[in-house]
Amino acid sequence: MSVFEAQETVALSIDEVFALSRRVLTGAGLSVPHAEAVARAITAGERDECASHGLYRLPGCVMTIRSGKLSLDAEPVVEDASPALVRADARHGYSLLAFERAAPLLAQKAKAVGVAALVINNCFHFSALWPEIEQLTEMGVAALAMTPSHSWVAPAGGRKGLLGTNPIAFGWPRPGPYPYVFDFATSAIARGDMALHDIAGKPIPEGWGVDAEGRPTTNARAALDGAMLTFGGHKGSALSTMIELMAGPLIGDLTSRESMAFDDGAKAAPMHGELILAFDPAIMGGGDAEANAARAEALFAAFADQGARLPSQRRYEARARSLKHGVRTPKVLYDQIQALGF
Repeated sequence: MSVFEAQETVALSIDEVFALSRRVLTGAGLSVPHAEAVARAITAGERDECASHGLYRLPGCVMTIRSGKLSLDAEPVVEDASPALVRADARHGYSLLAFERAAPLLAQKAKAVGVAALVINNCFHFSALWPEIEQLTEMGVAALAMTPSHSWVAPAGGRKGLLGTNPIAFGWPRPGPYPYVFDFATSAIARGDMALHDIAGKPIPEGWGVDAEGRPTTNARAALDGAMLTFGGHKGSALSTMIELMAGPLIGDLTSRESMAFDDGAKAAPMHGELILAFDPAIMGGGDAEANAARAEALFAAFADQGARLPSQRRYEARARSLKHGVRTPKVLYDQIQALGF
């Protein structure tokens, strides 16, 4: 249920969401290839009723564009680094164009050797990971993605930001239109969702964050100015630390703390790296892909048998509604986007 449920909304078609996003991004100075890649991600978030990754992100994108940190027209450099490794240097541009350019080679390598990695370096990242994961599952591979962010999150037992929100996502290709996908931050909630609570003036649950003095708080603004917390206490903290290492030092890129230092108060999107792993079920499964796919489907069916919901099921239901009826975005946000002047 949206934090904006009681507010006045504006109706938009999916095509209008993309066109609005593209117009704002190019108007702010982003090159067309980057603007269209970013607009596709924003449109996917809005389409699937993931408000914190939809049009809500546009003002932040404009702030990043104006920060002087982001390269507005960087051409990603994709390198065939080894039989199982693709490197993509985003050259201080957004991560999305680098991913789109490198993903086909990643899938090709996974199908050749069983497992392959894509390392994206020097990228600004703001988007959800599931659109990338879905692109890879459409190519017939399973995939795992992870990335740090800014050091907004306190480790278990700590009181100050050290870790990022550090999302991790996984996808498994399935028969039919939709894969099995999960995508979640290792913080108790995504920062965008906490910001939406702040905008709507709604309290946050206990356990999401602490204030600037390290005291538990249910005030979203106090937590945003203080530190967020990991989900699951020490378990989420350990998983978040793993992501810092695997998508930071392991791939020759920045940790969340280093990303925050690079930002130096500009309030741009985080700048660091991203690690994506792709797996070919046919090779990894020993040659009996049909039997192994049947095992997976039996597992998914067992969820339904007891009334449990698979991750992303809500998004897919929202997608069907949006493609048929369009979306509704809060008027206060729509007016804020229009006020950007593009």
